[in-house]
Amino acid sequence: MLDPVKIGILYSTTGPYGAMGRDAFDGVDFAFHDYREAGGSRIQPVFFDPHADLSAYLEGARSLIRDSGCRHIIGTITSAARKEVLPLVEKHDGLLWYMCPYEGFEANENVIYLGGCPNQHLIPLFDHLIPRYGARPYLVGANYVWGWEMNRLARELVSNAGGTVLGERYLPLEETSVERIIADIVEKRPSFILNNLIGPSSYAFLEAMHALGQRDPAFLPRNCPVASCDLQESELEEIAPGAAVGQLCAASYFDTLESPENHAFKARLRAYKPGSRRVSSIFASAYMAATICIAAIESTSDSTPASIRRHVQAQTWPGLFGAMTIDPATNHAALPFLLGQINGERAFDVIASRPPLLADPYLTGNMTRRDPLLRVVS
Repeated sequence: MLDPVKIGILYSTTGPYGAMGRDAFDGVDFAFHDYREAGGSRIQPVFFDPHADLSAYLEGARSLIRDSGCRHIIGTITSAARKEVLPLVEKHDGLLWYMCPYEGFEANENVIYLGGCPNQHLIPLFDHLIPRYGARPYLVGANYVWGWEMNRLARELVSNAGGTVLGERYLPLEETSVERIIADIVEKRPSFILNNLIGPSSYAFLEAMHALGQRDPAFLPRNCPVASCDLQESELEEIAPGAAVGQLCAASYFDTLESPENHAFKARLRAYKPGSRRVSSIFASAYMAATICIAAIESTSDSTPASIRRHVQAQTWPGLFGAMTIDPATNHAALPFLLGQINGERAFDVIASRPPLLADPYLTGNMTRRDPLLRVVS
């Protein structure tokens, strides 16, 4: 009889990005529900909530690894939290399953990356925006590595397109005073805005842009859209009704995705939790991370991270993102690109897409190349 295995779950369900943490936790919970429904019992989750305290992530990872014996940890939302726990995961030769979109320039053998990197979200997003709106954007971001790096890459993409970044501003994670940024946007009059803000800062900014559009039609979404790579369905509930309608977001999954797999997935979720909120890409990615981790452990008598990593890289994993593969060279998943436009029902209409893209976390390819496979949904 095989020994039981514990998997650590490390998400903040409160704080400035609590909505995303709750989505991630619920996605993992649903994966374990499916596992138990199929008769599984050997693998058990152990949950630690750092409550958005960066230092508590290290405490949580230490508790999961040393006290609970977890060699696998599914978790962290922000890149700051991921980088906080990685040295400890490496020290104990564990495996971190990270499933949020991030800024790239990392490929660690102790991480499985199931969230998109820039060539899977930011670059195709700019491929869509620049020809339609022009290469004179304004950049806003959270004052940490996500905002810094995403805006740095945006500057390079704009420069390659022969354009000009008209402004660049940053806010702390929980700052909601956006008046000075809005005033600068009014003065600069950009062609579009890249929004790399997080949580309440992002919600306040979108509400302020809506108010600006009411005063000046040049800033309505159809003329000067605000585009993000990290906005989730669950977060739309935190924004004033109607304030985000028409704005754009890049992701690898949306609740409204029309596919047999997605319809079946949501039907099972409704049966498990009637009245469940819309499914976000964070929920879906966390579900896939847990599902793949569980399946890989159940498929082998050796649950060590090295063995599981090899097994995961050798398989194709069907699911919500299509046939998913993990690149042995980078430990990153191949992911589709979807462009969603926020509608009046606080959901995303998919208006453009690409089939799964191989991850290129260090952008070794040509950043000026335009992929002809972008499909615009009429």
